[in-house]
Amino acid sequence: MAKIEILIGTTLGGSEYVADELAAVLSDAGHECHSHLDPSLDSLDTSALWLLVSATHGAGDLPDNLQPFAKSLMLTMPDLSTVRFALCAIGDSSYDTFCEGPEQLVELLSDAGAKPFVDKIRIDVQADPVPEEPAIQWLQQWIGKL
Repeated sequence: MAKIEILIGTTLGGSEYVADELAAVLSDAGHECHSHLDPSLDSLDTSALWLLVSATHGAGDLPDNLQPFAKSLMLTMPDLSTVRFALCAIGDSSYDTFCEGPEQLVELLSDAGAKPFVDKIRIDVQADPVPEEPAIQWLQQWIGKL
């Protein structure tokens, strides 16, 4: 089965709940999951799928806990050409920066050679007050590709 590195960007904990639910589904399917609230390049397996589960903070920024990781990517620009990633972005459409925070991380990963594994999901907490539900539906659409 596949190894999954789950990178969690959270301010108030909501994204962490979503990540926990996704990890449970993946684990139940026999996949090996490792969650990271404070990821570092040297702690992540580049042969694993990187599942990004992140909210947007402030004016379209990454949550504070992912800022050091993003800065590290920007400064070192490692070769991540073997990395595949999937993005589960969580936001509030009443803000004009809806789900923009995690897009910064996707841009950095892409600049370093990483490739998307599946189409991203952008969950609007206005429409889906329980974001775990659409996140699990999204995962179930592609879990068979692992």
